[in-house]
Amino acid sequence: MSGPLMIIGGAEDKLRKRRILREFVSAAGGLDARIVVIPTASSLGQEIVDVYDALFRAEGAAEVTVVRPHSREEACDEELAKRIGEASGIFMTGGNQLKLSAIICGTPVGAAIVAAHERGVAVAGTSAGASIQSSHMVAFGVGGATPKQRMTQVAAGLGLLQSTVIDQHFDQRNRYGRLLMIVSQSPSLLGLGVDEDTAAIVETHEELDGPHEIMRVVGRGSVTVMDPANLVTNAYEAKRSAPILASGVILHVLPDGARFDLTTRTLLPTVQVVDPLEELEMAEAGQDLRQMARDIAAADASPTSLRRRLRRSRGARRTIRADQEKNTP
Repeated sequence: MSGPLMIIGGAEDKLRKRRILREFVSAAGGLDARIVVIPTASSLGQEIVDVYDALFRAEGAAEVTVVRPHSREEACDEELAKRIGEASGIFMTGGNQLKLSAIICGTPVGAAIVAAHERGVAVAGTSAGASIQSSHMVAFGVGGATPKQRMTQVAAGLGLLQSTVIDQHFDQRNRYGRLLMIVSQSPSLLGLGVDEDTAAIVETHEELDGPHEIMRVVGRGSVTVMDPANLVTNAYEAKRSAPILASGVILHVLPDGARFDLTTRTLLPTVQVVDPLEELEMAEAGQDLRQMARDIAAADASPTSLRRRLRRSRGARRTIRADQEKNTP
């Protein structure tokens, strides 16, 4: 079964809880994770490699290596493809997505990423590394809320997620118009716009009618889904940079915890997650009430002693909570 995809909208938290990066390391095998970082899209030098090496090792990864082809010729190096084949997790950094696709798509390195995903390896990418995961990739373009003809260009991605087009830094750079332009021109595609410090995590689930790609959202922002299945548009006749008619597009704005079936294009019920600290407090409060009821029934405690016991219990809970919050990364 295909491995999980982590589509990160860029600017993921690297300093505090590192929730998204921690989830990637866990999906890649945790303490046994063998991660390959692909920084080809980045214009930065060794520093981008050092940052992710330190971050993934801080989260417990056993091994972090780098595959950085600078040309299509280098991306045809079978040794680099072999390194990717040995990984349990692949991470593609941000930068210039057109540069990334121009160098790796259609090469042994690109094929090795696709093969790794198909055999169950976790594949993640931030910013440019997010865009290239879809079958159709935003190459470049301008921001703006209104879809206009020619406001962006599309190139081929790796196709890890079929029949989609992904845009990143979505809300922060006001990219609603350009994603809407693309799905108006290609209504078979599902548009995914991912905010910064947010990840769309796609996993394959076996259902009675076959495999379904289920997306869940993690992070501080949202994932915007544009479904143009019932689209009415004039994109085929709009001139130059004229605004495009786009009617009937179904819009989903999905915050942290939301789940969406990409196969059926439907929203799924949200799974309620209980805060362990809140659960602990409720359990202890229940114990206090039961003990108080026993004391009253036995008539062996005065109101003053009961109040004193409650103060001690509350103080103990506050101490436990403070210790847990202090030890939570």
